[in-house]
Amino acid sequence: MCTVSFIPKKDSFIITSNRDEHISRSPAYQPKTEIINGVKVVFPQDPKAGGTWFAINEKNVAVVLLNGAFENHKSTGNYKKSRGLVVLDIVSHNNPQAYLDEINLTNIEPFTVIVVQQNKLVELRWDGGDKFIKSLDSSECYIWSSTTLYNKVVIKNREELFLKFLDNSVINTASIVDFHSNNHQDFQNGFIIDRASGLKTFSVTQVVLEKEKISLKHIDLLDNNTNMIELPVNQLMNQI
Repeated sequence: MCTVSFIPKKDSFIITSNRDEHISRSPAYQPKTEIINGVKVVFPQDPKAGGTWFAINEKNVAVVLLNGAFENHKSTGNYKKSRGLVVLDIVSHNNPQAYLDEINLTNIEPFTVIVVQQNKLVELRWDGGDKFIKSLDSSECYIWSSTTLYNKVVIKNREELFLKFLDNSVINTASIVDFHSNNHQDFQNGFIIDRASGLKTFSVTQVVLEKEKISLKHIDLLDNNTNMIELPVNQLMNQI
């Protein structure tokens, strides 16, 4: 939920996410399949609130969360719903991208969410008072960093590392995971962090969206365990 990249390939989209948390937080449950609002959804679950930072559904939709919107904010610690549950609300909706316009986020902690649906890429930022929804070109590559953990200078540096990676590497699922699994000689602000404050990268999750199927790979860095789930696309439900 703290670093997300989006890379289009000829016949697929690859979305990869790093989850950074404090070591006092319980590790997430391994990815599971659940029916929510009549839709088959796959997601790794946060045991604290029951939500998630990364979810896919059988209609070839992916929803990915980052903490914070445009800048770091002070948490009140008293919100009506976890941001991770908002992710499940979105991914289980009949039309997730259209739902972004309707969803009431009053008293939800600021966040950024990326929604990929039928070759369309949309970014929503909620700053605690207003929603900012932007359609992005799904033929381009993007990277996002959580504003709660990384300042503007660091975010810019991470973007530059990403561009160098795109220019100098063979781009495939394995090389992208390797990029996300590298501290880039900086345990404070690299893609794998291990800060003295107790903040640490817990996992790397990657989804490949193809026309007929979605593949999810979840790498738990705490117990060195990898879990993979393949979800066939339901072509009948995919007609939105």
